Amino acid sequence: MSLLSSIVLGLVQGLAEFLPISSSGHLAIAERLLSSFHAADIPAFFDVLLHLGTLVAVFIAYWGEIRDMIVEFFRGVGDLIHGTTPAPVPPARRLILLIIVGTLPLFAILPIKDTIEGLSDNLLFVGAALLFTGCLLYASDRVRKGRKTERNATMLDVLLVGVAQAVATCPGISRSGTTITAGCFRGFDRKFAVRYSFLMSIPAVLGANILSLKDAVETGIIWADVPVYIVGVVVAAVSGYFCIRLLKMIADKGKFGWFAYYCWAIGALTLGLNILG
Repeated sequence: MSLLSSIVLGLVQGLAEFLPISSSGHLAIAERLLSSFHAADIPAFFDVLLHLGTLVAVFIAYWGEIRDMIVEFFRGVGDLIHGTTPAPVPPARRLILLIIVGTLPLFAILPIKDTIEGLSDNLLFVGAALLFTGCLLYASDRVRKGRKTERNATMLDVLLVGVAQAVATCPGISRSGTTITAGCFRGFDRKFAVRYSFLMSIPAVLGANILSLKDAVETGIIWADVPVYIVGVVVAAVSGYFCIRLLKMIADKGKFGWFAYYCWAIGALTLGLNILG
């Protein structure tokens, strides 16, 4: 894989992972274009490494919340040992439970993981999925603003957001856009919907990296390409961090629907080119 391909794909991942326009769909389109121009062979393992880069961006952008959750995790273990429970439960500790519950639906995807990943080769599916993402984003701006945060969101709320995240494993369906929209429909405060969406991505991306690493070891890693991979990961992390900051500002204004028109345009263009081609 060339250095240019690594930089381009890292930039696409960083921009599309946090902006609600589907990183998986854009990576599939970008990889197809790069393959046609440069005959590049993009390993599936590299896609997951790019997600690891954007995970680094999440840690940097939300380090305060992540640090509080780590501290509360160990305090919670201590409370279990001593048989004590604070009342009310600290918000950071409750957020840990909400993230765990929201992650559970992903386990239902494991038996069909390879089938879902294979859909990235079907650009007709990717184009249709982008159109669907646009519809979700358009609807999100028309939902009444909610007030739920980690203090009062229910287990059912986050479980349904988790189901939305599981659906968004399909290429072309935005993970951030789908989970944020689902949170808004469940009455989440918009800022919390964005924050919860990104924090919930941590176990999902870590799990995907572990599974991908296993597959990569079995199929063999091209060690000569590792420096090129690292460049893509760094580009994804840096661009992803700035996109998180941008989406925070957009969340304040409640204008996620802006991206609906973009998804419709890219989805329609992808469908049109593949049907005509």
